[in-house]
Amino acid sequence: MGDIPNGLASFPLLTALLERRSRRFGAGFRLNGGPLAFESQRAPAPLSTAEEAALAFAANGVNGYALSELPFDTGDRPNAGGGHIMVHFVGRTVPSGDAMHLTTLFVVNDEGAWMLRRPQDFPRDQVPGLVELARAGRLQELYERSRVRIADRRVDVPRALPYLAPFNTWSANVTGSTYFVPIAELTVLYINVLLSFFDEEWRFFFVDDHNGYQPAGIATFGRSRGGHLHDDPRDGRVGTVTMMESWIREFGTVEIGGMVQSLGLMAGAIGVGGFPHFVGYPGAWPAALGFRMLDIPFSRTIGAPASGGPELSVPTAIGLEQGGETLIKPFCPPYYRDMETAVRAFIDYKYAQGRGTFRDGGAATAWKDGRSVQAGIPAYSDHAIAATIAYCTYIYERYGRFPASSGPFTNLVAFQAHHVDPDFYARHYRADALTATLRAHGADWHRS
Repeated sequence: MGDIPNGLASFPLLTALLERRSRRFGAGFRLNGGPLAFESQRAPAPLSTAEEAALAFAANGVNGYALSELPFDTGDRPNAGGGHIMVHFVGRTVPSGDAMHLTTLFVVNDEGAWMLRRPQDFPRDQVPGLVELARAGRLQELYERSRVRIADRRVDVPRALPYLAPFNTWSANVTGSTYFVPIAELTVLYINVLLSFFDEEWRFFFVDDHNGYQPAGIATFGRSRGGHLHDDPRDGRVGTVTMMESWIREFGTVEIGGMVQSLGLMAGAIGVGGFPHFVGYPGAWPAALGFRMLDIPFSRTIGAPASGGPELSVPTAIGLEQGGETLIKPFCPPYYRDMETAVRAFIDYKYAQGRGTFRDGGAATAWKDGRSVQAGIPAYSDHAIAATIAYCTYIYERYGRFPASSGPFTNLVAFQAHHVDPDFYARHYRADALTATLRAHGADWHRS
């Protein structure tokens, strides 16, 4: 089947789950100290393109269409609609809330670094072809079509605290390994959720717990001021900015975690080692990968008055550009004049006639008559749009970035894949530490 590595198509899911482990010691590695100290006598053995392609598909593969079986209107049940929270109608191998596909996967090896395009980064008329490639098992072709080179060498973060944990310096992102870095873009999720939270069904209200629990730019939309939002805490619909932004980051982290789990399962299935791990200081990996960075005074990020003297700045990733092309463009300045422009651009992204994901004719969907289903998806109310603009403007103007707590991007963990060195495991571990698949695959690549 296509160029799928031998045995992968029939590898049992239950076996992959039972055998999923972190296996950190690879060919050419050196574990520096302690009772497990060991230096590999084998040369580093980079993964093949086929192996990288299988791993990339596990974490990033376009595999079909989101079914989106939701009530797009409330119908005969009051306050039971809201299906227009969906953003895309294409599916990936990793679940994503409302098919937003927040997370971009980056691949780093000895030859350089690449960004792997998300489904929405392709022209929509190319999506059916990507799905067919996946179903035909042509993973290498899918991999080549997905990746965009962003560096011609192995990139890295400083190999010391606070960028890299001491116990990972010997093994993380070393020669011969392939390093997968997932980075989630949060503005699309934040704005999308706000447009629902501020509509006539949800009617949520938010106060800023970093500013004396004052309304977060939306006071005039509260019921106490004649608006439509429930600003009385006794109604159970008042939250804080911290609560809201925690939800947003957790959604992004869940998607990142799904990628890491899929990478671990695929690594075991194709017979390579690997391990997930914490990536350290916020912003370090985006900076290493060439993201556009903005230094924001620390006092600004917490909404405090400037100290009047020198102060620390917080490096914040704000977008990714390469060769004059913007590869990842968050819905916030500097890519938009202000947050009102950004919010309206996001609404157009979903509703612009002929090109928005809800008004593009429905060809790249699972529905038999996508055009008619899309025509029945209602637009956002004027009240919801106005409250979202007011909230987003407040956050950006007070804290200098959006979201306030992190800026547009978050990344928490990475996953490394490599060929294991069986000599290390023979020296220190019982025989079942390496699976039959790992042993057989190791014998194959060592002979080659």
